[in-house]
Amino acid sequence: GRYWAISIELNIQELFVEVSRLADLKEFLSTELVVFFTACMPIVELRGAIPVGVAMGLSPLHSYFLSLLGSTLPVPIILFSIRPIFNQLKQTTLKGWIDRLSARALLKSDNIQRYGFWGLLLFVAVPLPGTGVWTGSLIASLLDMRFKLAFPAILLGNTVAGAIIMLASHAIA
Repeated sequence: GRYWAISIELNIQELFVEVSRLADLKEFLSTELVVFFTACMPIVELRGAIPVGVAMGLSPLHSYFLSLLGSTLPVPIILFSIRPIFNQLKQTTLKGWIDRLSARALLKSDNIQRYGFWGLLLFVAVPLPGTGVWTGSLIASLLDMRFKLAFPAILLGNTVAGAIIMLASHAIA
């Protein structure tokens, strides 16, 4: 009887230890998911997600990798689907808005048209508002750039932009 009582008590203590580890894991994962999904959002992208991750207690390097993954996720979706979506939306009352959005994006496309891969890479790499992966992907799609050219340029440009932001976040943190 006494052996079973001690055994049950130890198992309950082990269970509490495991539950507390799961709670820590949930808190850790929720922080990582916040950074990842923040990086997926237009405008914010990895430029805003890295500082968010650092502010939430992650290292700048950890925030960088989560943000790079999160901000890269929408790129193939945009490259493959934005033109058909825009074509459908042009058949609705949103035609004017789609035309203005496309015209605004194309106003920023001179260097991309002139320098192709390198122009797109540099456009995305400069961590300024309006020059991230969403706008770069939209411009590449509107210019009919091939995926095998556009995706690596955007990925490398995003990697450079992220490194700049990570270093700035590290200097501040």
